[in-house]
Amino acid sequence: MATDFTVASFNLHGGVDAWGRPFDAVGAATALHADILLLQETWTDEGSPGIAKEVAVATGAQVFEAIMARGRRARPHPRAPKTWGRWRSKFDGDHALYLESERPLESKLAASERYRNASQGALGIAVLSKFPVLASSVISLRPLRRDRVVRQILAVAVEIDGTEVIVLCAHMAHLTHGGTRHYRRLRRELKLLRDQGKPIIFGGDMNLWGPTVSLQLPNLHRAVKERTWPSWRPHSQLDHLFVNRRLVVLGGRAVDERGSDHRPILARLRLR
Repeated sequence: MATDFTVASFNLHGGVDAWGRPFDAVGAATALHADILLLQETWTDEGSPGIAKEVAVATGAQVFEAIMARGRRARPHPRAPKTWGRWRSKFDGDHALYLESERPLESKLAASERYRNASQGALGIAVLSKFPVLASSVISLRPLRRDRVVRQILAVAVEIDGTEVIVLCAHMAHLTHGGTRHYRRLRRELKLLRDQGKPIIFGGDMNLWGPTVSLQLPNLHRAVKERTWPSWRPHSQLDHLFVNRRLVVLGGRAVDERGSDHRPILARLRLR
């Protein structure tokens, strides 16, 4: 009998809201009960194991992580209201995560008390698997002039029912930053895997609507079609799980979890 298994994707926003208030990111990720978990915007304070490793310990999974940027994470704002974030953050960039390893911060942010008191650490992506892992690698994508992170695709090969399944996790760039260049590279990588006849799972925060991603990846199909952003009143789906025809989608949904600004998504799959 074929094994049914679950795959989830969750953008954690560093484990804090835009005021710097922490939420139980480890608990929220663990509660998904996923056999394979793709995480974006993981955070690791200097000298600490980091969110992804803590989730791995809690779930008994193996974890593979790639660092995309270094910077600082703000501490809780002393006068924060109940709202998830500052409405001006989309204009001034002050959303509790200050990424400065690729581009310098704006002078006003760099001089702010919030930045000076923030903890130093790193932002990344991760794949966690409860299945045996055969191999892992990182696919580097070319730097984009306006981007604050080094975009990468984390590739992990897992064994399910004796079959090698390729799992790809990404946090893709906005199209306005030149993200189409990265999709061209991704299509080349996917073609190599497809020619080998391997089952493929590709997921993460695409910063893009599902139909547009589908146009970029014509040989994959969406496993979940539900709104995920912003988490408190979602009007768009930016978080996606794509699979090829070697996998059957038995069900998929978004989870009503509002600690991050993205809702996690979960799909139940089976090898064809």
